[in-house]
Amino acid sequence: MRLVDLLEGLEYQCIQGKTDREISTLVYDSRKVEKDSVFVCISGAVRDGHDFAQEVVEKGAAVLLVEKEVHVPEEVTVILVKDTRLALAQTSAAYFGHPAKELVTIGITGTKGKTTATYMVRSILEASGFKTGLIGTIETIIGEETIPSANTTPESYVVQETFRKMADAGCKCVVMEVSSQGLMLHRVGGFIFDYGIFTNLEPDHIGPNEHKDLDDYLHCKSLLFRQCRHGIFNGDDSHLEEILQGHTCDVETYGFSDGVDMKASDVKLTDKGGTLGVAYHMSGLLDMDVEIDIPGKFSVYNSMTAIAICRHFGVKKETILASLSQIRVKGRVEILPVSEKFTLMIDYAHNAMSLNSLLTTLKEYHPKRLVCLFGCGGNRSRDRRFEMGEVSSRLADLTIVTSDNPRNEEPEDIIADIVTGVKKADGKFVTIADRHEAIRYAIEHAQEGDVIVLAGKGHEDYQEIKGKKFHMDERELVADVVKDGNFIR
Repeated sequence: MRLVDLLEGLEYQCIQGKTDREISTLVYDSRKVEKDSVFVCISGAVRDGHDFAQEVVEKGAAVLLVEKEVHVPEEVTVILVKDTRLALAQTSAAYFGHPAKELVTIGITGTKGKTTATYMVRSILEASGFKTGLIGTIETIIGEETIPSANTTPESYVVQETFRKMADAGCKCVVMEVSSQGLMLHRVGGFIFDYGIFTNLEPDHIGPNEHKDLDDYLHCKSLLFRQCRHGIFNGDDSHLEEILQGHTCDVETYGFSDGVDMKASDVKLTDKGGTLGVAYHMSGLLDMDVEIDIPGKFSVYNSMTAIAICRHFGVKKETILASLSQIRVKGRVEILPVSEKFTLMIDYAHNAMSLNSLLTTLKEYHPKRLVCLFGCGGNRSRDRRFEMGEVSSRLADLTIVTSDNPRNEEPEDIIADIVTGVKKADGKFVTIADRHEAIRYAIEHAQEGDVIVLAGKGHEDYQEIKGKKFHMDERELVADVVKDGNFIR
């Protein structure tokens, strides 16, 4: 590939060397440099790629993309850009032949609901004959291949590489979660989304390593709607006006409010004996009755998100309803069919805000008892432990405090912090450090009409202890307990 073709559409200044030359690979990891590579110097939070300029040249790099001064031999081409992260996104798109142009691209952003909505969209589109790739928090799916995810939104090079694999595999569409970090760091730069979706926004991901304040978080979320052709928005969200600031897309809305393009009404909670769900009526651009076996009002929003998107593909109502009735998302209010006498579910709720939302939703089903089992991660803010403990004690009838990912802390110390929070409210509690035994206790002491939540791990299938990850999948732990059969059925 010629360098001039890689740089097409990029605003840059060639401050050294020539652009009329052949290049071999595009890399941003110094360990992957080869002869005639283009190396993009990324200014990261931990390491600065500019510090590796001399090293990568010695390895054979012929071109450096930089945003500040470097000193390398004069035969090396140095391209100066304003932002190397954006440049990486743009050059990655060119390097892989602009694969987004061969796909219908769907990006979903918001504080909650992204993961579930992406799986709903993929399920409906696949059932309608549109082969659809997925990029998200849990995994990337390309046809029959699944790849575990490290980030909600991968680095831009990986996004474009994945798009290329999807297009080559015959995918017609891709649906992906778009995080605020991903938008801030230009991980989805270099192309225009066909559809951008906003689910909701709550004050999360604010701190020294993420967003400095709520305004910054809002701004980053809003960037998606300056980079998509058609925007679909939760019309009920209190931050909608801020999200719409500067938008360049068409606007379509859904929700419970009057004036939205697709409105939900007549919501009914359903309990089928061990399985909780919700039913509602949708009117407006589509008129239909919807029922899904995932509990809570937030499930109405998630399903409306998916329906609003898939409407643009001419999907039949019957296909939408059939797909939604079967959808299950790993670790997102994932109900395990253990008994018809009580409900057992796994959920990723791992902070006070998400746990409060989940338990509040489940209380609306009026369980005999609401039982919440959870722990907290080690080497993380102690405040989260106090807060989650208090939330669970206030909303659940019984809290089972156990271990999560203790990392380099002692599980008993983390549990003690959680109990401090638990004692701020009046809920009953027990402490069982071994998570397997804690789950056994929850199931074997279940009463008819209970709803039991295993919170915090969600889709994770490991436990991190003293710097090592050990396999631990809650589904397997539940199956092991169920095998013994010491519980009501």
